[in-house]
Amino acid sequence: MSDESYAARLERQREFFANRLKKRFRHLWKYAKRVETNAFRVYHRDIPEIPLTVDWYNNHLVIAEFARPYEESEEEHQEGLRALTETAARTLTVHRERVFLKVRKRLTGSTQYERVNKRRYEIEIEERGLRFIVNLSDYIDTGLFLDHRDLRLYVARMAAGKSVLNLFGYTGAFSVYCGAAGAREIETLDLSNTYLRWAERTMALNGLTNPEYRFRRVDVLEEIPRLAETRRRFDIIVLDPPSFSNSKNMRSTWDVQRDHAALINSLLQLLRPGGRIYFSTNKRRFRLENGRIESGAIIDITKRTMPDDFADTGIHKAWSIDAPGAHATRRSPG
Repeated sequence: MSDESYAARLERQREFFANRLKKRFRHLWKYAKRVETNAFRVYHRDIPEIPLTVDWYNNHLVIAEFARPYEESEEEHQEGLRALTETAARTLTVHRERVFLKVRKRLTGSTQYERVNKRRYEIEIEERGLRFIVNLSDYIDTGLFLDHRDLRLYVARMAAGKSVLNLFGYTGAFSVYCGAAGAREIETLDLSNTYLRWAERTMALNGLTNPEYRFRRVDVLEEIPRLAETRRRFDIIVLDPPSFSNSKNMRSTWDVQRDHAALINSLLQLLRPGGRIYFSTNKRRFRLENGRIESGAIIDITKRTMPDDFADTGIHKAWSIDAPGAHATRRSPG
């Protein structure tokens, strides 16, 4: 590829990218006002030859790069990435110091994302009257999954007066929503002390310091049998597990496709009559194995819980799964 053809291609990409960003931002700014948030996705790999995502976090940008669909030298790659990053910053009028670039790779085998920086550049963002702490610099993810915005609300609408178990709780966003909705009891479980402390900070930021809101560092897969043995029961269980994990703190590996049915069946035993599991995964080719799940009803709620800024992305799938005996018939995912 000649320098001239590369330069021409890059200039064309910059123009297309800028036009797409302008159009999307105008539309999504109005949407964000309606849902009362200042954090949303502006661009999601809309143009195949520009495989980036661009997220707006209260006048900051987080740009993630995915594998490109064409060959280029490392020098061309870096030049193109700088050019597109500058285009995003200029188009959305964000100072370059407030732009954070992440590189996402397909994880295979035992590979897992690690901490990528130690700057701890934290800001607060808002979502439906609630406040969340996000870290834009240190990790691949910021601490708040924007695509779960509507799913958080969906769960919270059922949480008033209920007991909630938030598994693989991460930074506690579901716990914040449920606490704000008036949940009577919330258990947030995760294997990471860092994320649990983060969750506690965010709960406190929202004035949710009820002694019945607890945070416990445990291996979730080992804790479930202990909860069953002590006859703990919950009205709502939030299950958003990693797609894959081989953490050194876990005794075995976890694969959501292989292991989800057995896990869900064990969790159904922790539900009170009329209770419900809300299960979500971002594994792209995931298929729920309905026939192996001993539930009263399984309802696909993906379309109901996919926000406008993630429409048509397929970024997550979600189901509500009722306690056994709750319904006479089982509905398959739509």
